[in-house]
Amino acid sequence: METNNKVWFITGASNGFGLTLVKQLLEHGHKIAATSRDKTGIEEKTGKNPNLLALTVDITNENEVRSAIEETITAFGKIDVAVNNAGYMLLGAQEEVSAKEFEQSMNVNVFAFQNAIRHVMPYFRKQQSGHFFNFASSAGYSADACAGTYNAAKSAVIGLSEALALEVKPFNVKVTIVSPGLFRTNFLGAFPIARHKIEAYGTQQLVDAMNKFNGHQPGNPDKLVKILIDIAGKDNAPLHLLMGGDAYERAVRYYKSQLEKLEQLKELSFSTGFE
Repeated sequence: METNNKVWFITGASNGFGLTLVKQLLEHGHKIAATSRDKTGIEEKTGKNPNLLALTVDITNENEVRSAIEETITAFGKIDVAVNNAGYMLLGAQEEVSAKEFEQSMNVNVFAFQNAIRHVMPYFRKQQSGHFFNFASSAGYSADACAGTYNAAKSAVIGLSEALALEVKPFNVKVTIVSPGLFRTNFLGAFPIARHKIEAYGTQQLVDAMNKFNGHQPGNPDKLVKILIDIAGKDNAPLHLLMGGDAYERAVRYYKSQLEKLEQLKELSFSTGFE
């Protein structure tokens, strides 16, 4: 058992990284409020535990998120770490994705994060401590054709998290953007596809490739989760945490190419000022 046990609030805890995190935290004696669209999915996979508060929460509903955070405070007295993990990847070219599909994706992948941040921060600010882990993706650093909705959502998570880190630093609150590459979770096997299909875009080729790759991803979720537990609350916790060699290489490749292009256009950029 650890002597420095923490209280964690985790969204999307019935599968994937969220569930793996809950299981490891319970093994170490931490207290966890774990949310899902149906809390029975969490309890069935972890078993009942006095340190686990499983909650059925629609994270896109601000009132439900606020109530869940209040329940956590009532049960455990505080929150030390908040993990915005819930999310999904919608595949489809921009023309294929309907307004409703795009809105639903943004609600879960971006606005829900803000719901948790908005209602956890008063407690973090009052206690002058806390740590947000916001799950983005390596796909938030560079784009993929036919996955633009997901790219947009994860880029938004990166941007809002960078701003959040600046805002909460005076209150001794940490922010870490967790950006995994391909990890062996159920993520690739559970993605929706835009209902309106236009064959010319070849979205199905991306779908087929991902289905074929499912189960062979190089990343180990247990190792990623252990790192999060180890750095939670630490003064030197990184803002950007690219997880997996594929994620690291993707980001480096993207930024190098962008720097080269910026240099090529430097004279043009500077040419727009008044003489």
